[in-house]
Amino acid sequence: MKILVIEDDPKTGEYLKKGLRESGYAVDLSRTGPDGLHAALNNDYDLVVLDVTLPGIDGWQIMPALREKGDMRVLFLTARDQLSDRIRGLELGADDYLVKPFSFTELVLRIRTLLRRGVARDADMYQVADLKLDALRRKVTREGVEIALTNKEYLLLHLLVKRQGEALSRTLIASEVWNMNFDSDTNVVDVAVKRLRAKIDRPFATPLIHTVRNVGYAFGDALNDLERSAD
Repeated sequence: MKILVIEDDPKTGEYLKKGLRESGYAVDLSRTGPDGLHAALNNDYDLVVLDVTLPGIDGWQIMPALREKGDMRVLFLTARDQLSDRIRGLELGADDYLVKPFSFTELVLRIRTLLRRGVARDADMYQVADLKLDALRRKVTREGVEIALTNKEYLLLHLLVKRQGEALSRTLIASEVWNMNFDSDTNVVDVAVKRLRAKIDRPFATPLIHTVRNVGYAFGDALNDLERSAD
């Protein structure tokens, strides 16, 4: 497994590089935002450990580009410890968020969890209406058109498809997709669903992602028994 660390503090960067290599990972280190972004976009990494405060380009600006690349896990490691910062990082598409000062043991455990979830493969083929999800190849098509999804978008869609016809609460979705608990007044799940709808539903005639009032979301083309809306 190959990890990119984007960290401007020299001591922290070298500590992470040394420790993660001793833990069995191949590690590259970038000390500026532009260098880190260039490395991430031009190399194949399984995971990026990303600071927020960086020279040149900050982590908030880097994150959308990493999300667009697709199947790359991202863990924010930063001193920005406000709840609003944490929510912002997750809304931008990060897979996890760890605040400095941190336990290196906890960092490694979180990395292992993300990589384990990322490489797990399911040989099943799912089909709902004209949408097909090949879990073995992580390939999604609708009306025969392949749809490019980020890692989080794929995990969200996979959950919805596996539980098609069920009304899934926002709390359950947050727990399953982000492996974390969220306060009820945050909109991380709603933002993620909106982005997924733009790719899965908006270009096509029949909506498959439905809002279930006072509950959360459901997936399918025939959900007559649920109080639902496509908005």
